[in-house]
Amino acid sequence: MDIQKITDSSFGKYGRVLQGYSICKILKEMEHTPLPKEVIYVASVEEMEALPEAEAFKNRAYGGLPIQIGYCNGDNNKLNGLEYHRSSEINIAVTDMILLLGAQQDIQADFTYDTSRVEAFFVPAGTIVEMYATTLHYAPCTAQPGGFRCVVILPEGTNTELTFAPGKDGDDCLITAKNKWLIAHEDAKIDGAFCGLKGENITLG
Repeated sequence: MDIQKITDSSFGKYGRVLQGYSICKILKEMEHTPLPKEVIYVASVEEMEALPEAEAFKNRAYGGLPIQIGYCNGDNNKLNGLEYHRSSEINIAVTDMILLLGAQQDIQADFTYDTSRVEAFFVPAGTIVEMYATTLHYAPCTAQPGGFRCVVILPEGTNTELTFAPGKDGDDCLITAKNKWLIAHEDAKIDGAFCGLKGENITLG
């Protein structure tokens, strides 16, 4: 699979690289986070949210809305699923990593998605990436030995446990958490997820 650069023009439909943000203290906090073999996701880390740097992301990137700052760490080389939110997601690459991305506009009427449309982008350590609300994404993939560490910034409450029963019609069937719509690949065996990814469960390396 061709791995493109995050600075390539082809990334423009998925998001943009953010400049002018201080992230030194956030990166320092990330040194204390685990890096297991399996992928882990923690939606909210109080120590990072209390940093002055968090205020800049809240005000500048989300227009003053409450945000959560967490992380996704691990060692991964498979697509497994694609999710989207009703908001942009900001990732800070603590290590080099690769993002597998698609466009919500390419989801079919029956909520299936052809994985041959997925594109891969290399994100060097220290890069801040905004992915638009229409960008399909999931856990990053490993780009260096040992795995990846990635800061994840989202509106407060995103990816947390549902407090309502989602409907069965339309894209309601894709809701698996608050502000999270997920299409899974059947090979990934994700409990409760709609298995609508058709084609190869993309594997890097």
